[in-house]
Amino acid sequence: MTKKIVLHILPLLFWTLVAQSQAAGQLSDSQIRSLARANRHEKNGWTYLHIEGSPLERGFQHGYLMAPEIRENLRLLRTRWEYQTAMGWNYYVQKAGEILTPKVDAENLAEIDGIVEGLLVAGVKISRDELVGLNGYPELIGSWWPTVKDSVHSHSSEPPKESCSSFIATGKMTADGKIVLGHNTMDLYHNPLCNLILDILPAKGHRILMQSVAGFIHSETDFFITDAGLVGSETTIGDFYVFDAKGTPEFSRMRRATQDASSIQEWCEIMKRDNNGGYANAWLIGDINTNEIARLELGLKYIGFEIKKEGYFIGSNVAENLNILRFETKRDETNIKYSSVARRVRWKQLMRENEGKINVKLGEAFEADHYDTFLHKDNPGGRTLCGHWEIDDQLYGPSEPFSPEGTLDGKVVDATMAKQMSFSARWGAACGMAFSGAKFLEAHPQFEWMTGLLPDRPSQPWTVFKAGETK
Repeated sequence: MTKKIVLHILPLLFWTLVAQSQAAGQLSDSQIRSLARANRHEKNGWTYLHIEGSPLERGFQHGYLMAPEIRENLRLLRTRWEYQTAMGWNYYVQKAGEILTPKVDAENLAEIDGIVEGLLVAGVKISRDELVGLNGYPELIGSWWPTVKDSVHSHSSEPPKESCSSFIATGKMTADGKIVLGHNTMDLYHNPLCNLILDILPAKGHRILMQSVAGFIHSETDFFITDAGLVGSETTIGDFYVFDAKGTPEFSRMRRATQDASSIQEWCEIMKRDNNGGYANAWLIGDINTNEIARLELGLKYIGFEIKKEGYFIGSNVAENLNILRFETKRDETNIKYSSVARRVRWKQLMRENEGKINVKLGEAFEADHYDTFLHKDNPGGRTLCGHWEIDDQLYGPSEPFSPEGTLDGKVVDATMAKQMSFSARWGAACGMAFSGAKFLEAHPQFEWMTGLLPDRPSQPWTVFKAGETK
């Protein structure tokens, strides 16, 4: 375990940080008092950040305490954008300001402004639109850019990624008859790091404990618990290709829903309101008060919604709603060479085999699973629930061989933990397999442009996090 940094219980360190800030910007008395209510510490590859108060206060706490990490995330995103699109960063920021910023609600904008203020005092110069662009990169790069890239004479774009695996189960499926939710994030290894555990205690609305990214007001990987008794995750709807630039950004709706909603129905209604189709997801939501689970598949024109007290839902990037699948995606849901289809088959196998037994420990094992349903054997790679494209030659697959992407984490929560606002999480591959960026680039020099962008991820243990932590 790494050494912990706890600002509010280590006064000497706190005041040293305050003194050092004078070189970048002067802290006011109110800012000093605000920072004393926040804290951050490190644990097993994760950074835990507690923020509280008004939108401006918690934003300032976030920006000031996470300034180095936010600066690094902007560097990673800017480098990826400029390489993959051959377009300048100023163009990206301009489009974020035109498409996303005007549709972000006042409270979210105030929190973003607070982060910008905290960054400026910490010596990191950034604009509101730049931070909005960071928060909205999944929908700008993944949803908006593919619709306009040809019009700006650029044909350099990444293919759609198959990412994230998740399940939620209740009733007869679980060991105690109550909800169990599990999720792992599959993504590019050179994207902004999602190793932030964010504990938000807002002046108004529900407390949130969620996985996030430094600089984000939402989750993006989308694994969360609230003190309303809601738990949730999502998996991206694969090959989704429609987008409405006039709608409200997904990240803004997600934060409002998670902070404001007290039931599954309220949460889903907020997400559907003025939907832009960006970062289209299948959301798995549970309410530990009613023992209900739901799946909201949010396309653009089409929406799928199911709710029940017995059974399970799974997510593997294949839309289950036929209208979304046929009219808003280009997905082939039967080709088991594809990661999404192979993982969909594996989820159903695991649910059948473990009916009545599912608990947190089994959830952790599911997220770390390496069974390849195409080859019918354990074979870690792009088709497994714990994904490892970096070691997959794709001899039998449709994707680029040895692509530096895969599973970044694992998270599991049950109803007992959710009542305590806690969950179990593992940083790095959910199976514990370590990754070395330098060794990967040495073995695969075709990705040399990623030099300096691929952080190491040593094997880490499963760790329990809880709202209100101080160390």
